[in-house]
Amino acid sequence: MAEIAIIDYQMGNLRSVQKGFERVGHHAVVTSDPAEIAQASRVVLPGVGAFGDAITELRRRDLVSVIRDIVARGTPMLGICLGLQMLFDVGYEGGEFEGLGILAGKCVRFHLPAEFKVPHMGWNRSHIVRPNALLSDIADNSYFYYVHSYYVVPTDANVIAVQADYGHPFCAMIAKGQLFATQFHPEKSQATGLKLLQNFAEIPVLQGSA
Repeated sequence: MAEIAIIDYQMGNLRSVQKGFERVGHHAVVTSDPAEIAQASRVVLPGVGAFGDAITELRRRDLVSVIRDIVARGTPMLGICLGLQMLFDVGYEGGEFEGLGILAGKCVRFHLPAEFKVPHMGWNRSHIVRPNALLSDIADNSYFYYVHSYYVVPTDANVIAVQADYGHPFCAMIAKGQLFATQFHPEKSQATGLKLLQNFAEIPVLQGSA
């Protein structure tokens, strides 16, 4: 059984995420096998690309129900970038697409004054709204690395763990139970991002959740 399974659906920065875990001393397996993913102790849903294409690939590979089951039974899961956005009900990138529906809310495009370039790309100060295990020993207002044109708007503001500001405040991280997801890329965020990956790799697994 894999300790950490990184879901491969041909839409993620997979090797960078895997190397991030390796750098903090944890083995992670890149896999598209639903059975291997379902049996992992911890699961990562990365993502780079378009919302609609990503959801289509997850469905084609029979991974949607696997992801929903993982979250429902409390297995620790970490979404990254597009992996955060797809957790919600709907995304509006190039149309309207049904998401995983694990969290209520939507994913929308930045509409900002001309001085703000879209995509939002680079380092941004990130404010901790609600501390959690993933943020252990990470200072408030730390900088993380972002590359995105869309951001999530949760129906329940209580799931927002971190906010950043780009023209206006936006959700940079969610946390609910053992489900965590970041808009920023921890694997590209140097020592602070690696600390977050380490925290995820070492978060306690609830008995019977994997």
